[in-house]
Amino acid sequence: MANDASTVFDLVILGGGSGGYAAALRASQLGLDVALIEKDKVGGTCLHRGCIPTKALLHAGEVADQSRESAEFGVKTSFEGIDMAGLNKYKDGVVAGLYKGLQGLIASRKVTYVEGEGRLSSPTSVDVNGRRYTGRHVLLATGSVPRSLPGLAIDGQRIITSDHALFLDRVPKSAIILGGGVIGCEFASAWKSFGTEVTIVEGLPHLVPLEDEDSSKLLERAFRRRGIKFNLGTFFEKAAYTEDGVQVTLADGKTFEAELLLVAIGRGPVSQGLGYEEAGVAMERGFVLADEYCRTNVPTISAVGDLIPTLQLAHVGFAEGILVAERLAGLNPVPIDYNGVPRVTYSHPEVASVGLTEAKAKELYGADKVVTLKYNLAGNGKSKILKTQGEVKLVQVRDGAVVGVHMVGDRMGEQVGEAQLIYNWEALPAEVAQLIHAHPTQTEALGEAHLALAGKPLHAHD
Repeated sequence: MANDASTVFDLVILGGGSGGYAAALRASQLGLDVALIEKDKVGGTCLHRGCIPTKALLHAGEVADQSRESAEFGVKTSFEGIDMAGLNKYKDGVVAGLYKGLQGLIASRKVTYVEGEGRLSSPTSVDVNGRRYTGRHVLLATGSVPRSLPGLAIDGQRIITSDHALFLDRVPKSAIILGGGVIGCEFASAWKSFGTEVTIVEGLPHLVPLEDEDSSKLLERAFRRRGIKFNLGTFFEKAAYTEDGVQVTLADGKTFEAELLLVAIGRGPVSQGLGYEEAGVAMERGFVLADEYCRTNVPTISAVGDLIPTLQLAHVGFAEGILVAERLAGLNPVPIDYNGVPRVTYSHPEVASVGLTEAKAKELYGADKVVTLKYNLAGNGKSKILKTQGEVKLVQVRDGAVVGVHMVGDRMGEQVGEAQLIYNWEALPAEVAQLIHAHPTQTEALGEAHLALAGKPLHAHD
């Protein structure tokens, strides 16, 4: 295995997705000599098969809905259908532009970029394309892939994952979505906007089950209004081909039929056959185990992103990658508070949150110590203009800081920036109530909710 001065680095990174490339950019900025190894395209799942293309689909769905419903706003348009070739061109154009920018950024930072399938060959080296790249430190950032269930074979035609769903050349007439989490709800929302008959099957009692229960119930109500069907509380049993589609059977014997089955039950880590176990890296259920500084049990190896059992979000991968780079450069980064990470489901309506759910807060602080407040978007001028419904819910420790913000409504993902400052800066309701919010904006709803929680509601009815 070739090894010369040109293949010896301060940091060798295996995987060029959100966590890997963020670490590469920050480490090179801090003066470290970095090699970044990626088998496919830099940018990883988020850029090519996840966040960016799915949000482009959802935006196209929003445009479709607006063209159908424009008469409500006094504008005459007609909806003539979805041009999948045009939609894919738009989506792929967004991705291509960002990909080109990212490639330029990596080149400008003097990161050694290696395209090829890498494998950890020792605690300080990665082999790729017949060459050995040695590092003072190695960062594992190999990401995740869509999961399936035992006996459920993904064929890419009738039984598909989100990877396949992003590249369909047609709008399916009907679809069953297995899994009512973020990915399932986003595809259900986009496909319904395109004209697909959608049914979500979720084994847990609610859609987006990791969110506050009130947010889940509001999303369920909104989906019902939109004609998105869902079956909750019963797990999947089996799938079988019909003459022209798929039949899904649940554990209680109930059956559903559709043209397609989208398996959206989460993502599993990419860690098999990459030399991790041989190097002594501690693992569990395929995940690499790491501490709050993303250090593994092997002193020269760190791990970030979907490979470790933290929140599977691109922005978490970015933050973990930056944390590792700064730690290796001798800075003293603060561990990530994962409760303080904003979470958004980009469906119509959107679900956005940061901090603790009401249930979690009661578990941590005691039921008698937790105060909640709900502010209905019906009282918000901009939400009325947009014709969106929903609410802002605050969770507070009595006489203390706001520890949870939960929002449902169109564009709520854009409001979560302020919400994360409120949580992460441990703001008291009275402190937020002092801040003046522009009128008319949706962020006013956050301001008014805090005014109410501080005991001085502006628009409440006596």
